Amino acid sequence: MDLKADLKTLIIDSLSLEEISPEDIKDDEPLFNEGLGLDSIDALELGMAIKRKYGITLGSNKDENKKYFYSINTLSEFVRSKING
Repeated sequence: MDLKADLKTLIIDSLSLEEISPEDIKDDEPLFNEGLGLDSIDALELGMAIKRKYGITLGSNKDENKKYFYSINTLSEFVRSKING
């Protein structure tokens, strides 16, 4: 399973980003602000999508969540660590 590719598809599908393809999302580029340009509403939607797909619930620590959601690399590390326990 290519987790990074799955996460890119999840982002595009859950946020209805029809104009973006998975190849457009760089693994190390920020997902928010200057990178992909997502905002806090997108973060909530994405958090719900991750919960539905992977059964992972994010904590309430906003600073930690920002680290996890920084890029595809950091998000995939977070998801993989939760899946593998």
